[in-house]
Amino acid sequence: MSLSAEAIATLSHVSTATITTVLLKKGLRNIWMRGTKPLKPGQKRLIGPAFTLRFVPAREDLATPESWSSPISTRTAIEAMPSGCIAVIDAMGITDAGVFGDILCARMVKRGVTALITDGVVRDVEGVLGTGLPVWCDGYAAPPSVAGLTFVGWGEPIACGGVAVFPNDVVVADQDGAVLIPQAFLDHVLAEGPEQERMEAWIVNEVNNGAQLPGLYPMNAETKARYAASKK
Repeated sequence: MSLSAEAIATLSHVSTATITTVLLKKGLRNIWMRGTKPLKPGQKRLIGPAFTLRFVPAREDLATPESWSSPISTRTAIEAMPSGCIAVIDAMGITDAGVFGDILCARMVKRGVTALITDGVVRDVEGVLGTGLPVWCDGYAAPPSVAGLTFVGWGEPIACGGVAVFPNDVVVADQDGAVLIPQAFLDHVLAEGPEQERMEAWIVNEVNNGAQLPGLYPMNAETKARYAASKK
């Protein structure tokens, strides 16, 4: 799946906080990936379809430096990443072994990958930042992935930060972390997200002009009428 340029442009103006509100109204509560923080301060909002990768706990006979040459390796997975995707890695929240380092991130940049998101950590942090690949993670650690994890595959449903992520679900990441938009709800978010942003901007303006919150946020009937009039 590739997202249209129009969809990406729309979502670039919708915060992750707003997306959680819009989807909460549809009954979806668990879409924010815990532990996903921007590695670089000031990282702009990015959007893309999820390319999933999965680790399980380290098993000594499998999690070895030799495994990096296996047909099922992070190296092979990177060569399958389509341009524009966001790589989402299930590291089970393990924070003492870096899933990817600077060399792998540099190759992802060459592949046209939009961003890397994991509930784990990266290593070679100075080098990773130097590649320019936007990363959302739970920090950094010196040891390699095989010190704590076994890579088992890509392109399948995973859990990242306690959220179920299916390949090609839409991921939006900004200063508040990374959130998931299930494919079936993309059109709803594209329609409702910008309106939620407009409404909240109007409310903030009202607050700055001295308005009290009761009846304003959430809006009562009178406030809804004033807001509707303001849009005309």
